[in-house]
Amino acid sequence: MSGRLPLLFEIGVEEIPHWMIAPALGEMERLFRSLCADHRIEAGALRLDGTPRRLVLRAEGLPVRQEDREELVIGPPKAAGEGAAQGFARKNGVTLTELRVEITPKGEYFALQKRIEGRPVMEILAEILPVLIGRIPWPKTMYWTGKGGPTFIRPVRWIAALFGEQVVEFEFAGVRAGSLSCGHRRLGAKEIVFDHSTYEERLEKNGVIVSASKRRQRIEAGVRKLLRGTGLEWVRDEALLDDIVYLTEYPTPVMGRFDGRFLELPREVLATVMRHHQRYFTVQDKEGKLAPRFIAVMNMKADRKGYVVKGNERVLEARFSDARFFWEVDRQRTLASRAAGLSDVTFQAKLGSYQEKTQGIVDGTRRLAGWLGLDVEVAERAARLSKVDLMTEMVKELPELQGVMGGLYARADGEPEEVAQAIYGHYLPQSMEDPIPPTVYGQILSVADKLDTLEGCFGIGLIPSGSKDPFGLRRAAQGVVKVLVEGRLRVDLKRAVEEGMAATARHFPECGPQQAQALWEFLADRIRYYFREVRGFAYDEVNAALAGDWKTLPDLEARLYALKLVRQTENFEPLAASFKRIRNILRQAAWERGEVRPELLEAAEEKALYGEAQRVLGEVARLRASEDYIQILQAVATLRPAVDAFFDRVLVNAPDEAVRANRLALLGWLLNEVSSIADFSEIVTTTTTE
Repeated sequence: MSGRLPLLFEIGVEEIPHWMIAPALGEMERLFRSLCADHRIEAGALRLDGTPRRLVLRAEGLPVRQEDREELVIGPPKAAGEGAAQGFARKNGVTLTELRVEITPKGEYFALQKRIEGRPVMEILAEILPVLIGRIPWPKTMYWTGKGGPTFIRPVRWIAALFGEQVVEFEFAGVRAGSLSCGHRRLGAKEIVFDHSTYEERLEKNGVIVSASKRRQRIEAGVRKLLRGTGLEWVRDEALLDDIVYLTEYPTPVMGRFDGRFLELPREVLATVMRHHQRYFTVQDKEGKLAPRFIAVMNMKADRKGYVVKGNERVLEARFSDARFFWEVDRQRTLASRAAGLSDVTFQAKLGSYQEKTQGIVDGTRRLAGWLGLDVEVAERAARLSKVDLMTEMVKELPELQGVMGGLYARADGEPEEVAQAIYGHYLPQSMEDPIPPTVYGQILSVADKLDTLEGCFGIGLIPSGSKDPFGLRRAAQGVVKVLVEGRLRVDLKRAVEEGMAATARHFPECGPQQAQALWEFLADRIRYYFREVRGFAYDEVNAALAGDWKTLPDLEARLYALKLVRQTENFEPLAASFKRIRNILRQAAWERGEVRPELLEAAEEKALYGEAQRVLGEVARLRASEDYIQILQAVATLRPAVDAFFDRVLVNAPDEAVRANRLALLGWLLNEVSSIADFSEIVTTTTTE
């Protein structure tokens, strides 16, 4: 038997949490390819699909049989004699004449070139598919056949496994693989017969759209149809759309209404109730004003009698009524009058209450505002009120509105607009996709808040390890980097960390230089990640720029842009290779420091290099104030002819000790001056250096 056959593998389960499905499919593909590679099977093209009740892997064509292979089997050493060789031959079913002597690092050994026939892939699939199911990682798993048995996120109800037209026979958690699937819980049959060509069609007739992209398209088309001719627009929410795609097997959008009087509440409140509590999409008019409509997505084909819409309308009205009650209760007191209550809310057991955290944010915000020449009083007022909305009924009910409600209540209380806006946006960004706070006061409040959390946690030893990060410190550090870069805030980040950790050390004796250094290295890793993965700079460009004497992240960004542009010029990479050579020479000579003595410069080429370096570095010093790093690096690149001539004609390790030391000092001086802009020796080049 030869050729290739398709595989269809479906794991049927109770509903899987929607946010776990896409990662699980990625792990399924990785595991399947790995297991196939372990068994010398070419996996080929794969397709992964998932719904709340099934995970599906399809391979276009797997070989019917493994290829035969040759294997060298090493036996006893030759010195063991003929008797040992005969025993080795009998064990492997061959004659003595079929053995050979193989020379190994340990000496001469009897060996056999053995031909191993490939196994049927059907047999191998029966072994690896249950292993694959058991190895899919989940945030939490459960035992379904008793302690010590196989684990999975939810009970496995059926398994379909077809290789060609035959069932791959195996068992997992008491469930035997077969050739049947199962339809939608309410719309489909419990047993569905299918083959490779009819799988998706038969399932769709039974209320299951297997493809996530098709479910997404169905939702989008349904929403457009509902809004046609209404003059209204769908407020697109990609994250919510992703959730609903994996919450449903047959999604159908429906539109409901709510009482227009609820529009008196802030839009943020209404939208959050609809999104986070009910998973509804919001609708607005052409002017961007919220409309008294919502779009829900049901896991059914139709709502002919309108029961689903009416049920959703009743639930939403109750939710909005609660929100209106919370708004009215909260408005009976000013935000500032609630601040004392923060002393009763714990931020972290050892770090203390939110009142203590607020003081840390105030101190940090005042420092940043002073450095940037902002109004310190405005910055401090925003910081003092930044966490007070935790005491409001609205935020207790809708924690997603932290910060937002503080900004809304501050504005309603008549606080300065800069204060209200700063509080409103200071939790941003919470991911790389989020925008940064829109105002400079919001930006410094965001940075101060996140740095205070980082400094406190690192100060008492709560440092993320592996995948564990209960306080979201990686996200906080990434937020600091994103705000400083994209807000163009010229803040000396290392100084901010040093002063913040010094303040932390006054409260926690265990916080010392080691913790401060650990936090700085943690932030440096986030800086590298941001510029490499988010901004797309090459890793060697990032390493080179980070090795310079930058102080602020906008300054570092300017160096990176200049490196990226000037790198494309003809002199740059050869000069970078020369600086790598200089660094190697200095390292081999164990050179530490020394002044250049012009009177000891002998060769014309070293005199020319010294003179050209003085000219170029003078130009660099003049340009440093403007931070025009493109011109700076272009000026540095003009050193190439002088550097090349030096290495072509000058012997660095001159016999005369004083001349040799002076040449090393010349190279060290040049390297140190240029490396203050960026360390050229970090650039990966194709030019060889010796």
